[in-house]
Amino acid sequence: MPSTSASSDLPAPAGAPAEAGLLDALQHQVAVFARRAEQTRLGGVGQARNSMDRAAYLLLNRLDLEGPMGVKALAGGMGIDSSTVTRQVAPLVDSGLVKRASHPEDGRAVVLALSPRGLARLEEVRSSRRELMARVTDGWDEAERESFTALLTRFNVSLSELMSAASETGPDAGADPASAAGPAS
Repeated sequence: MPSTSASSDLPAPAGAPAEAGLLDALQHQVAVFARRAEQTRLGGVGQARNSMDRAAYLLLNRLDLEGPMGVKALAGGMGIDSSTVTRQVAPLVDSGLVKRASHPEDGRAVVLALSPRGLARLEEVRSSRRELMARVTDGWDEAERESFTALLTRFNVSLSELMSAASETGPDAGADPASAAGPAS
């Protein structure tokens, strides 16, 4: 795909191997993407634009895709701690987007579930965000969209795995990606 921005054509520093220049360009584009995503919150278009924060969207989406679950399972699946999930879920429960229910196998435990109102709201936001993605990738063919989605998914999974390994082994674990990946299989 041709570049649409001069900033993506950053030259490698003098004397740096070509791979270093490519990695520099990649980290620059990730930083630009993060800034743009934060500026727009990638919140969609129309009335639903920016109407749901990222944390709420991710929580509702996970409950929709995986069904009712406890706070601990929700936190584990999202890679965040239980206290953060509890804090983020509270306003969703208060607004009726998420409901608390007894665990079907252990009546003492509580599970969180997407309410019908929450599902309707999630669908509204998804539709708005889908339209934004269609506009951003207008002019891309289906293969380009599929390729970008696959690579971005792979990037996110790799980043998540690296961060998870770093948190399990200490702050220096993320410094060397080869050591964070564990033994070769």
